[in-house]
Amino acid sequence: MNSYVSLFLGMFSTLLAIINPLEAIPVFLGLLQDRDDAEHRRVARKACLYALLLMFFFLIFGNMLLRLFEVPLSMIRVVGGVILMRIGFELFAPSPGNSLIPSGGKGNPDVSFIPMAMPIMFGPGAIATVIGLTSTIKDSDRAVQSFTVVALAICATMFTTYLSLVYAKGILNKIGPQGIDAATRIVGFFVSAMGVGLIFHGTVEFLQSYGVLLNGVKG
Repeated sequence: MNSYVSLFLGMFSTLLAIINPLEAIPVFLGLLQDRDDAEHRRVARKACLYALLLMFFFLIFGNMLLRLFEVPLSMIRVVGGVILMRIGFELFAPSPGNSLIPSGGKGNPDVSFIPMAMPIMFGPGAIATVIGLTSTIKDSDRAVQSFTVVALAICATMFTTYLSLVYAKGILNKIGPQGIDAATRIVGFFVSAMGVGLIFHGTVEFLQSYGVLLNGVKG
């Protein structure tokens, strides 16, 4: 498979699993209950735009900040892996009573940035994914093309998320709360596996940098 296709699919699938639009649907509908469809579309559009801008900020400046503070990329992969693994466990076995829908309160507050864009769409897992996976793009003649592919994957992820929110009512009616719960647990399993993979590769790279392992061990 073409390396650019693999990079696109890897970034797209990982980000989509982290955002998990199916899990965001009940939260989205709960936050916007008693509001009309036009308001749903407006909030969905603004929330996805905010999340998109945040992702591009970390895509462009994330690795620059790491170099500024001299944080090894291998450690970012390990920390990002730990975060992904924890998120995966929480998705697979959620804590009782853990809800992002605020209780009480009246009026129509704008929820497009908080909590929809952050932390539901763009939280620690998304930050770790953007920085961790883009850190694998080495300085080369194809770096620009690789970052372009990653940017396209981010846009595709947020467009998919936007469609999920716009048609949230229909999706919820089709698969029901139990279907969303089952899909969320399956996604949690694979997110945990992604986290373990990042931890493994980050640890191997760290040990190689100190000569503990030979470069041929990684693969």
